[in-house]
Amino acid sequence: MSLSLKEKAGWGLADMGIVVFVVVKQLLVLAFLTSILGVPVGIAGAVTTFVLIFDVITDPLIGYLSDRTKSRWGRRAPWMAVGAVILAAAMVALFTVPSGLSQTGNIGWVTGFFVLATIGFTMVAIPYGAMAGEMTRDPRERSAMTGWRMAFASIGILIGGAVIPGLAAGMGYAWAALIVSPLIVGAVWLSLWLTRETPRVSQPSSLAPLLMARMVIGNRPFMILVVLYGVMTMAIALITAGLPFAAIYLIVDSGSTALSGAAAALTTLSLLFAAFVVGSILSQAVWVLISRLMTKTGALVLGLALYIALLWLLYQNLPSVDVTLIAGLFVLAGMTNGAYQQIPWAMYPDLMDVTRAETGEAIEGAFSALWLFGQKVANALAPLVLGAILALWGWVETTEGRIDQTEEALRALHLSVTLIPAGILALAILGLVALYLPALRRARRHAAA
Repeated sequence: MSLSLKEKAGWGLADMGIVVFVVVKQLLVLAFLTSILGVPVGIAGAVTTFVLIFDVITDPLIGYLSDRTKSRWGRRAPWMAVGAVILAAAMVALFTVPSGLSQTGNIGWVTGFFVLATIGFTMVAIPYGAMAGEMTRDPRERSAMTGWRMAFASIGILIGGAVIPGLAAGMGYAWAALIVSPLIVGAVWLSLWLTRETPRVSQPSSLAPLLMARMVIGNRPFMILVVLYGVMTMAIALITAGLPFAAIYLIVDSGSTALSGAAAALTTLSLLFAAFVVGSILSQAVWVLISRLMTKTGALVLGLALYIALLWLLYQNLPSVDVTLIAGLFVLAGMTNGAYQQIPWAMYPDLMDVTRAETGEAIEGAFSALWLFGQKVANALAPLVLGAILALWGWVETTEGRIDQTEEALRALHLSVTLIPAGILALAILGLVALYLPALRRARRHAAA
């Protein structure tokens, strides 16, 4: 049975709220600690990494519990409805640091509420990912669903990466987070309402945790894709973590370009994110079509190759005094990023079907938990890696927003947001061709035998 447009778009809507927090934790927490609270960049990177590693640990538990949940609303909806409230409230509290605290107190406050926010995030994200495997088993339908998801995710990126920094510059981080928090809860709750009649597995799984884990880990193509998606995410997370610093130190507009007024009104960071989102939204239907024409894996390899080319162009053009040129490159970067955003999320539910066909067990929550593992490990490590690189080359923290940095520190930042991520994406392409495709062919031959 085909899903209706309302159901496909409704499912995708939830990711708008989810992605707001993803961008906030990747983009703003490290900068908030170093540029507002004056925490040394190495310590701030370690704190961020600690919280995100904790987030990884909670994934299997939430996935297991959601697979075993029984309620009148299904296995996933109760977790998502409650988790959205916890996520939004803790995100606001994270930035509401009381005045007068010591540096240790500041770190403790941010860490505590960051942990709580990530728990709420996991309660939403793991069951949400599992729904993709329950609603349909048609690969084309999943590509269309993922296209809608990533279109809404792009709006979430715009809110998290452009609206919140712009609001924060004028009224502070806490008020900015408070203003957008109803969007997080509203997107998730409305999504649950719009998909309330879609197909779902209501019978809870009775499998023990270790048996679930063995079934998931035994799916070799899935495990390879988990690792490679983590590799891709490391590249993107390095760019995202470094972008607030790049917007301050590497993109100093001359004031005479076409978008100079917009950069002054929105802040350079907000303008670049807006440009990035425009490109991402424009690309979603294109990547769905390309995936159908040349397979999902082929389309992903093409998208990553184009991403590498864009990062090379950015390397050649930074530092820059032309914000219009850089914004144009960010539109193109958003279009290439659309492949990373969309295609792996359409690939992994197809791999769930292999295990479900072989065993008869519906353990989408366990698959969803492990799917996010590589992504979350990469997101956890990226601030630590960036902080270590910048600290090694003499980056100086501040409470003033901007101070003079050495040429070596700026060079390290330059490489961290361009060529280093490009090299990581090249490794991902190699893994897709040399490891993933052969494993996928073997799995399909085994399933057909």
